[in-house]
Amino acid sequence: MDKKSKGRTPGRLFLKVYINYAIVLTVLAVLIGLIFLNLYKTKTIDNYKYKLRNQATSISSQLSKMISDGQEENYIEDLEILEKLDPDKPDIWTISNPQAAHPLDKNLANVNLDDVKLSQDCIDVINAAFQNQIMYASGYYEELGGESAILGMPVIINGEVIGAIFLRSEIKEQVEIIQNSMYLIFLSVGVALLISFIIAILFARGLSNPITKMRNTALELAGGKYESKTEITRRDELGDLAQTIDILADELKENEIERQNREQVRVDFFANVSHELRTPITVIRAYAESLVDGVITDEEKMNQYHERMLMECKGMERLVGDLLVLSKMQNPDFVVEKEPVNISQVFDDLIRSVHAISSEKNITLEIKKDRPVYMMMGDYDRLRQMFLIILDNAIKFSNENSVIHINLSKLDKLVISIRDEGIGISAEDLPSIFDKFYKSKLKQNEQGSGLGLAISKQIALKHNGTIEVNSTLGAGTEFVFTFQCLEEYVEELDI
Repeated sequence: MDKKSKGRTPGRLFLKVYINYAIVLTVLAVLIGLIFLNLYKTKTIDNYKYKLRNQATSISSQLSKMISDGQEENYIEDLEILEKLDPDKPDIWTISNPQAAHPLDKNLANVNLDDVKLSQDCIDVINAAFQNQIMYASGYYEELGGESAILGMPVIINGEVIGAIFLRSEIKEQVEIIQNSMYLIFLSVGVALLISFIIAILFARGLSNPITKMRNTALELAGGKYESKTEITRRDELGDLAQTIDILADELKENEIERQNREQVRVDFFANVSHELRTPITVIRAYAESLVDGVITDEEKMNQYHERMLMECKGMERLVGDLLVLSKMQNPDFVVEKEPVNISQVFDDLIRSVHAISSEKNITLEIKKDRPVYMMMGDYDRLRQMFLIILDNAIKFSNENSVIHINLSKLDKLVISIRDEGIGISAEDLPSIFDKFYKSKLKQNEQGSGLGLAISKQIALKHNGTIEVNSTLGAGTEFVFTFQCLEEYVEELDI
């Protein structure tokens, strides 16, 4: 885990997300600011151009009308009065067109082009007016006193351009308005960017923090800390990923528990084998050494030793077989292959099998059932083995000339009861009878391995069943099994 963590800068995803988001916001804000500023500047200039044009049109129309009415002498006086009444009025130049057939009277022209030095823009505007065109220009014109807007308007009499109206207006105020607007726009952009960067930080952290936590959780899981959880409850794709990691943690934890259980079963198996086989091996070795050393020479005694050794070997064989079955049953991965089984048929088979040993003690096996078929899903051989262990114990611990009662019934579940009239089990021993290698000190248990009831319980559990024991010392013992009944098979047989 340490190697995986080396060479990695914390928060690199946060930096990438934040930087990319900030760049996009900055570019977008600057573009919007520039576009808005250009639109505002263009609109302001257009409005001012429109104002100048209306003024020039009005003056040109007035001059043309006065000339047509023969009132030219009033024009100069009107201009003087206009300038006095409105000091902010643009400078008005009346210029005669020297190229006209009937140029404007020099008395009406208040500016002679030969007497003034003009920039190229001014000359272009005046020449455009002489060509019956309206032209606007703006800029810094030193001869006009600084930042100015200029416009030329033709004066037409009888279809001929006899002169031009040239308007000049200072635009210092407009320039200041545009500059102030520019300042406000960029100030607004800056504030918007600042707020956006704060939002970007929160957004980037909202992405990077859960991912960082999930990475740390994954590293802890890789290190074997399966109890680690992301504890992220977001309702989005990151939340789904975090939930998946938590599910993985639970699965890993369960797998680890199962692995430990299997390991414990393996350890227990070898420990049990080594412990339980030590005594019979020691006995066999002692008998074998006595025979090899010639200590025993009597033929009858030698035969007894051989029989004893054979009995111990059979006991070890039975013990190893029981241990293997029990270990298999305790393995969480072991699955019983189930199929429909008629329990009534199982007990018919069992009664025939144990008849030989039960007849030795004149024990009667009495079975009660109210129907011929009791169906359940299970493994026939395993179920037979389980009930055989119980019947074998019942016969072993029953008195001669007694009865073993077997009762099959179906309520909401399938219930099987096996009750003997034997010596019973003491209250002190009852909680331990399903433990591995538990054996009572009774004579009947000398040849037992102490694994039978443990195997029976595991088989019942593998069939999703339960096993209960009721016993009274000196009066007998009853084992009660409960399983899920297979209703559809019973219905198909019309029972």
